[in-house]
Amino acid sequence: MPDEPMTLLFNAALGRGLLLLNHLLMSEPAACARLLPHAGKCLYVTWQVAPGPWPRPRDLAVLVTPAGLFERAPQTCEPVADLRVGIELPAPHLLALRWLGGQRPSVTIDGDASLATDIGWLADNLRWDMEHDLARLVGDAVAYRLAGVARAVREALRPPAARVAGWAAAGDVGPAAAQ
Repeated sequence: MPDEPMTLLFNAALGRGLLLLNHLLMSEPAACARLLPHAGKCLYVTWQVAPGPWPRPRDLAVLVTPAGLFERAPQTCEPVADLRVGIELPAPHLLALRWLGGQRPSVTIDGDASLATDIGWLADNLRWDMEHDLARLVGDAVAYRLAGVARAVREALRPPAARVAGWAAAGDVGPAAAQ
């Protein structure tokens, strides 16, 4: 049976996400250095999808390269994965609200403790310097302004997004439900 369009879209986004992750790793030499000892190890990522009309994306098998980057691995690495990572994917609107509210998805980790520690370090310390990347395209002044606008919009949306995400998690539909 052919894949549904949303599954294809999600899997394409995962590929682009892996490219972005490698871009971030290459811009931070300490991050690549932390992954170098794990070259050849397999990470297997599964998705815990909330019930709803959206399809469940395929699991993702990733290898650490000798350069300290990531590449997609064949699904056959799943039985021998050095690290298994389960990521909760709530409904897309809740995921966006949680992200805007500064929350991360729930994650479960099982396997190689050293690799898990370094992946955790990456999650805590690796950040995208969007302004630097934009400056290469549009110049420093425009990049500075665009990044400032993006930060201001995110900060303005953070409190209401966190409130709505809290209501949704509690099963409320909003402030009217409290009356």
